Parts: sequence; C-alpha cells; structure tokens
Amino acid sequence: MTGTITTPDTPGTETREFAGSTRGEWRSYLAFLRSPALPANVTGISQFSLVATLQMLVLDLLIIGGLIICAMTAAALLGFEPPANALDELEWTPLIIIAVVLVAPIIEEIAFRGWLSGRPAAVLSLVVLGAGVAGLVLAGEANPLAGSGLFFVSLLGAVLVAVLLRKQLPWGWFSRAFPLFFWISTLAFALVHLSNYTEGSLATLLPFVIPQFISGSIFGYARVRYGLWSSILLHIAHNGALVAVIVTAIKFAV
Repeated sequence: MTGTITTPDTPGTETREFAGSTRGEWRSYLAFLRSPALPANVTGISQFSLVATLQMLVLDLLIIGGLIICAMTAAALLGFEPPANALDELEWTPLIIIAVVLVAPIIEEIAFRGWLSGRPAAVLSLVVLGAGVAGLVLAGEANPLAGSGLFFVSLLGAVLVAVLLRKQLPWGWFSRAFPLFFWISTLAFALVHLSNYTEGSLATLLPFVIPQFISGSIFGYARVRYGLWSSILLHIAHNGALVAVIVTAIKFAV
C-alpha cells in the first residue's frame, strides 16, 4: 500500500511516497545526497517516521554487510592482512557492550549531528556544552572538582539555551550552507574512526572508514528528516548488529 504526504522542504507542494514503500524511502535518501537540503521542520516521532527509520536501517545493514563481505573475500583471495583494530583487543563484557552499543552512539550523534538542524537552540546549546567538556578535560587532572563544576554549569546552560530558543527556526545562512555542513559532518564522523586502528598510514587506512562515511550519510539524512532520535536509534541498531556479529564469531571461534 502506498500513499503520499507533504514534506516541509517546499511547504504545500512536494510529496513523497508513503513510508510503506521502502524503495521510495531509499530514493528519497539518494535524492537528498544529490542535493542536501535542510527542511523547515522535521517529521518527529510518528508511525511514518518509525517505519522510515527501519527502512533506512535495512539499507544501512545491507550496504555495510555487503562491504564487509567484499572486504573479507578480497583479503582471502589476495592474502591481505587488515590493519590492527582496537576493537579486536576488547574484552566484550556487558559494560563494554553497553558503552559501544548505547553510550557511544548517543554521544557521537549529539556531537556530529545534533547541530545539523541549524536551529539556534541546537547549535548554541551544543557550543555551550562543548565548552564545558573542554573545561572538564583541561582542568580535570589539575583540579577535578573545578572541572566537574564547570561541566555541570555548562550542562545547565545548554539546557537553558535549548529551552529559551526552542521555537526559533534554522538560521538562513545555515540553510544556504547546509550541503557543506552536512558533508563536513559526514566526513568528520568517518575520519574520527581512524582512531580505531593502531597501525597503518593515512592512505592505507582511509578505505577502511568508507563504511562509516556511508553510515554517517544515512544517519545525517535521518537526523534532518525525522529528528535526532531517529539517527540515534539507527546508530544504536547499527552498532548493536555489528557487536552481535563480533560476539557470535568469537563464541564460535572458541
């Protein structure tokens, strides 16, 4: 069953296929990549956005799964040894799993895509919170109490800014420059995962973060279309699927 809804990109004019059409949602994502645009409003949590988020998760897992299979096949045929990855050395205890599956996605989505709405509330509250994190890191060792206090104050400030500015629309200059911000966010998200590797040059490691670049574009699309909750949910499910594969492989290898 298909239908149409009006989206905020061009109020009252543009229509999209109903979320029941997985192919329609994927086409919308590809069209977004060709010309990233910031909608005036996000869809929010609804049956439509929940189904659309699930559809994007399927696409994400298909692409990442395909890339992993291709990489493993190429490595086996060519005798190529992948560079050492910090994840290989982890002991997958419940706390580590929670950190990787739940904590990391929430922090990364807030940091890399929380501000992509272009709304003053989102951007400025993240700036205030970032200042608190910087203060915590810089003052943490010398004066842990002062660092913690600074972070707590910044957290309260970020909440206050978010509440006071919650009704303001995205900045016009941000909307015009949104394609640049979107790709910077996506690229930064991929590059930060280079830190997972403990050996290898930049040139040899870049291909290994292509999956993160693709997933980052999917998360970014979901964030601006449906809300930060959608990208967080996608990220959690993405990490959860990968951890499930890793833990299962370790279990059967023992």
